[in-house]
Amino acid sequence: MCTLVLLRRPDHDWPLIAGTNRDEMTDRPSRPPGRHWPERPDVVAGQDALSGGSWLGLNDHGVMAAVLNRRGSLGPAPGKRSRGELVLEALDHAEAAAAAWALADLDPRAYRSFNLVIADERDAFWLRNVGEAAEGIEVTPLPPGLTMLTAFDRNDPVSPRIRRFLPRFEAAPAPDPGAGDWSAWQALLAERSEEMGSEEAAMTVVRHDGFGTVSSSLLALPSIEKRHAGPPVRPVWLFADGRPGEAEYRPVGD
Repeated sequence: MCTLVLLRRPDHDWPLIAGTNRDEMTDRPSRPPGRHWPERPDVVAGQDALSGGSWLGLNDHGVMAAVLNRRGSLGPAPGKRSRGELVLEALDHAEAAAAAWALADLDPRAYRSFNLVIADERDAFWLRNVGEAAEGIEVTPLPPGLTMLTAFDRNDPVSPRIRRFLPRFEAAPAPDPGAGDWSAWQALLAERSEEMGSEEAAMTVVRHDGFGTVSSSLLALPSIEKRHAGPPVRPVWLFADGRPGEAEYRPVGD
């Protein structure tokens, strides 16, 4: 169960802030965010070395995309396409809105169930595929404020993690990417299962069966005005190649 926390502030200098933890089998090989796809030179994303897809990425137009498995759908399945392809397909677009509506036309039965978020500095969308029973991929525009996604629906209190942490993220000081201050979100992302008493109520999953939190990201998109200022302000992406609280967050370069 991965986690995505998204803060939308449309009139702010930093209108989009995201924090993510990736939970996966610890022996599944991956590469840190980079320009891994020669056919997509404008895409920076983490790469799943098995499927070739990604769980989180950003393109040079300022579009970000992140995919999460829904409950009970960990791993590949015979006859299904990799959900990691969805991130790359979204990042083929220059605007989040165009990407969201293009991917909405995909056959939901070609994939295992997923939550997909596509966003830029203007818009953000949640795409939901509930699996075999889906009649289509549902597209929901995300409102200003805080969105939290796990393997459940947006801000769904059925998820123990959302129930416990959504109010805490809402109460925490917002990150200040310009000043490099992510401390409140870093601390929340690092809270572990042994401290919570339940892995589903923790942000960082620590287990002994080969599954757990394997990386974490903090990402911020500047406003259009800041992007075109002199000198221009670029997106901020910090990546921890390991459990947050253990692995250091480092800037993602080109």
